[in-house]
Parts: sequence; structure tokens; C-alpha cells
Amino acid sequence: MASRPQTLPAAAAPVLVGTAVAVSADKFAALPAFAALVGALLIQIGTNFANDYYDAVQGADTEAREGFTRVTAGGLIPPSAVKRAMYLTFAAAILLGTYLVYVGGVPILVIGLLSVASGIAYTGGPYPLGYHGLGDLFVFVFFGLVAVVGTFYVQAAHIVAEPFTVGIPEGTITLVAVLASLPIAALSTNILVVNNIRDKEEDATTGKRTLAVRFGYGVARGEYLAMLALAYAVPFYLWTRAGFEWFVLLPLLSMPVAARIAQTVVTETKGAKLNPALEDTGKLLALYAVLFSVGVVLA
Repeated sequence: MASRPQTLPAAAAPVLVGTAVAVSADKFAALPAFAALVGALLIQIGTNFANDYYDAVQGADTEAREGFTRVTAGGLIPPSAVKRAMYLTFAAAILLGTYLVYVGGVPILVIGLLSVASGIAYTGGPYPLGYHGLGDLFVFVFFGLVAVVGTFYVQAAHIVAEPFTVGIPEGTITLVAVLASLPIAALSTNILVVNNIRDKEEDATTGKRTLAVRFGYGVARGEYLAMLALAYAVPFYLWTRAGFEWFVLLPLLSMPVAARIAQTVVTETKGAKLNPALEDTGKLLALYAVLFSVGVVLA
């Protein structure tokens, strides 16, 4: 329950897409791809543990909460045990990361340490990102841009670079990899947007200044729609401007699902409706990632 399996598509999706881009560029490497997947899942779970623990001890989770049960605030697991699980999970991610550092060198070392530090700083530390309206940016960058491009990078580096490289070898970061990261970044961010819309009233009373709290329901809903627009614009760009064949448009098959979820997000505020929408946004991310990955490989 504490690991929040409904959020794990946000960790797996970027690795799937980054690997698809590697396949399309003839730079696929199985072991680095698998290590990137496991590492991403560990960082996601560790971040979830940190969020569960710090939201409870800082008073952000109250009895008025309408979201899924939190194990710390709900008294299901002692805070010390959740905190220990957080550190052990991040330690496992760092241990696995030593292999990825061997493959990708200093750039992966920097990315890995920043990812772990940001996972903790999302709701912990002296300036919790999620409490100051920076959670959306954190998710967009680390679960989108960094995760997709990083997955491509370690596979390309495995093929074209020597171990423990210091710089960024030529051909290990491409424009296509960056563009492919944008839809995943957008849809991952939308998982958080739904969460923040649902929790807006409670967050306002506990001092958690998310974008929904700062600017209201209208801006948060507009953000959700803007992220959807970005996600579905990228395949068109790759088709019309980047030389990809029409297969790259396969993600458009998920648009009816996106429209149904969006209708709920722009009209509802209560957990009874938004909890399913949150899970469905995670499922949309997974569906989009599969369709996009297949499309990128075929195109």
C-alpha cells in the first residue's frame, strides 16, 4: 500500500519509451535497459515512501484526506519503519546505480544522485518541493525528460563509449530522445495534477502550497489539458517534421480515454470521482507509452 503500485507506470513508461528510441536508433542494450527500469521503479517507490512519511510528520495528511490511505498517517506502519524503508529503497537504487555509472560515467552519477536527492526533497528537507508549487516541475523533469533521455543515454553509451566516461559521448543524447520524453513528462505530471486538485482544500489548510492551492481549480485544470495537448502534439511533430512514418501516430488511439478522464478532471473536486481519475491517468500513461513505443520502433 505504501509503495502505491498505481503510480508505478510513471516509472516504467519513460524506460519503455527511451528503450524504443534506442531500438529505432540501433543502440538497444538489454542489460542497461533492465537496470534503468529497476532503478526507476526503486526511485519511484522510495519517493512514495518519502511522501507518505513526510506528509504525515509535517501534518499535511489529516483525517479530512480524500485520497488513498497513507500508511503513516493512518497508523498502519510506524513512522520510523516507513522512514527506514525509504532509505533502504534509495540505497538499493544507488547500489544498482553503480552499474549504470560504470556504463554511463559521470553524467549518470550526477543524474542518479540528483534523482535520489529530489525524491527525498519532494516532501522532505528544509524546502519541500511539493509544498512550494514545484512538484509539477520535479515530476516533469525527473519522470519525463531525465528518465527517457537517461534510458536512451545508458544504452547508447554502452555501445559507443568507454566505461566511466567523464563527458557526454557524441550520439548518446539526441533531439528525438528529448522530443520523445515530452509526452511522458506531460502525462506523468498529470498524475500529480489530479492528486493536487483532489487535495486542494486539505492542502490549503495544512500549508501545502501546490499550484492548485496557489492559483485555484481553473489553473490546475488548464494545466491538465495543456499537458494532454503537449502529449498528443509530439507524435504529429515527429510525423510531419522529423521524418517518422505514420506509425508514430499510434498514441492517438488513446485520445478517447484521455477525453473521458479530462471530462472528470475539469468538472469534479471530490475524491470519490478523482481517485478513479488518478488511477486512470496512470493507466493512460501506460497505454500511451506502449502505443508510442511501438509506433517509434515501426516508424
